[in-house]
Amino acid sequence: MSDEPGTPGTPTPGPRPEEIRFFGTTWVDHSGNYGLRRAGVGLGALVLAAAGCFVLRFAYQGLAMADVGSFVSILLIAAFAICSALAYNRTWAGFSERPDPEKQAALRGFMAIGFVGVLVAYALRCLTEAPGEKLRRREYETAQEQYERRTTRRTGNPAKKKSGGKRKN
Repeated sequence: MSDEPGTPGTPTPGPRPEEIRFFGTTWVDHSGNYGLRRAGVGLGALVLAAAGCFVLRFAYQGLAMADVGSFVSILLIAAFAICSALAYNRTWAGFSERPDPEKQAALRGFMAIGFVGVLVAYALRCLTEAPGEKLRRREYETAQEQYERRTTRRTGNPAKKKSGGKRKN
């Protein structure tokens, strides 16, 4: 280990950027094949969404072969469509603001049903940035500014500061 700041193995003072799944901290300076990772994550999400739709098609065909009736078939399609649309919306909103952990835990099953919407949101967000990059960048820059304000040294002695009015002796 070296004592020089900025060398590997030596922690640098100040706030640390939060890692993003599949990207680590490469989102900070877009290093480490950031563009390729974005393309890979986006393409992977699209492939998984297509595979998920393919599996849902088999489930629908199974219900059709079981002759459960048109009401159940329509109900199944509506449930997956609505859950996917709402999961897409929640996932997309989660890229710009922190979701409430309690709500997130309560909606875990709902998000699992609408997994296609989650995957499409990831794929579309990867076209412009890493999913959640803008939120984390804003938080990281705010933390850096606060750290800078806390660590800057004052000039002069505040006790000797001149008051605005005249002093009475």
